[in-house]
Amino acid sequence: MTIWTPQLGDKGPRYRRIADAIMAAIQSGELAAGERLPPQRRLADQLGVTIGTISRAYAEAHQQGWVESRVGSGTYVRHRDDEATTRFRATRMVNDGMIDMSMSFPPPHSLRATGLHNALTRLCASADAMQAATDYQHEAGTPEQRDCMAAWQGRLGLPDDPQRLLITQGGQHGIHLVLRTLVQPGELVAADALTYPGFVCAARQAHLRQLAVPLDEQGMDVEALARLCARQPPRLLYCMPDLNNPTGARLSESRRHRLVEIAREHDIWLVEDAVQYLPPHQRGTALIELAPERTLHIFSTSKVLAGGLRIGTLSVPAQLQERLCAALRSQSWMVPPLMVQAACHWMEDPAGQSLLDWQIDELAARRALALEHLAAYQPRSQPGSSLVWLPLPEGQRSSQVQAALKQSGVLVSTAEPFCMGSEPVPQALRLCLGPPASRELLLHGLETIVATLAKPPEANWATV
Repeated sequence: MTIWTPQLGDKGPRYRRIADAIMAAIQSGELAAGERLPPQRRLADQLGVTIGTISRAYAEAHQQGWVESRVGSGTYVRHRDDEATTRFRATRMVNDGMIDMSMSFPPPHSLRATGLHNALTRLCASADAMQAATDYQHEAGTPEQRDCMAAWQGRLGLPDDPQRLLITQGGQHGIHLVLRTLVQPGELVAADALTYPGFVCAARQAHLRQLAVPLDEQGMDVEALARLCARQPPRLLYCMPDLNNPTGARLSESRRHRLVEIAREHDIWLVEDAVQYLPPHQRGTALIELAPERTLHIFSTSKVLAGGLRIGTLSVPAQLQERLCAALRSQSWMVPPLMVQAACHWMEDPAGQSLLDWQIDELAARRALALEHLAAYQPRSQPGSSLVWLPLPEGQRSSQVQAALKQSGVLVSTAEPFCMGSEPVPQALRLCLGPPASRELLLHGLETIVATLAKPPEANWATV
């Protein structure tokens, strides 16, 4: 813990002088990113001021984006956005010989390029469609587009009410819209202790306090959430009930019902992220079915058709429709109509279902291959998933294993980018089975991982 004591100026209220001193210390490097500020009572005693003055100073520094508060842990110097987002990327590695198992992409197939080609060909053949693709339109999308997307989601077993649906520029855009609309800077948001890095980054950029809820193999520990809510309930809770990213945990049915009870008791908005697609028979009851009045459901084309489309949906309660439309309008006026039209044509093409059927079978085969080769290390992976969560053997450090694998031509993710708030980082890897171009390349990557883990821990130290 730092023993830093601020040097105060002589002008202005004391709380503001303390906040200015914090800012100056961070800019000069005296306080480093991730460093904990002194406890409020201790700093109040050192400066001869009240705890209320320190609380107000820390709140001012938080409001300006210099620090972040972590429930039950303290106040920390915030990582700057450009540093924090370097570990959150969405680009495919193209290095010759590298096997990328670090990003959650669908398996490559020529049908993706064919599907887009067919969609654009149909679009170009219709004068009306081309006109619609170049016109301004309603920020939520035209009624025809929303009907098309709702029908497509219905075929996938997802929310299919076009009246509740807004078209977004992908799932990440949906997260930003929700946070900017429903939560004010400095308010508390909650998520699994290990969760999607895009939410962590979005919450940080919105200057929100983050509450990490413990999770296990049945998903979020909702009783732990209830205890946390008894002290201070979050304004919003983000979760992936069918497939937690990165652990693959699935929220049990009993916990889904209990989560809804807690949300209603404390008036918490629920953000349900279903972008990590699973076939309907491998999913549980959607939160939007259990609590339609407070659930916002996020989906996108990224794991089913193609991530580069940047088209998604946000299904919302009726009372939020206008507020979210206003937020979308203020950000970009509308989602680019050309991309929406192309996505709609693709969704209506029967070949799109053929691609999805192939993908489901291919991922099942890849998952079986991974579980077989990693069996000695107790891998965790849910049926239908493209993710494998791999706890490391005793003594192995994830950063060291990651570095050793990179030197051997295999890219993987550690747990660090997925950590919410101040949670300790577990020694584990997230493996994505989709990106390798073939099962043969995936097998080579798996064999490399097994060979690396078979070495004593000190054999990997030199790689860091």
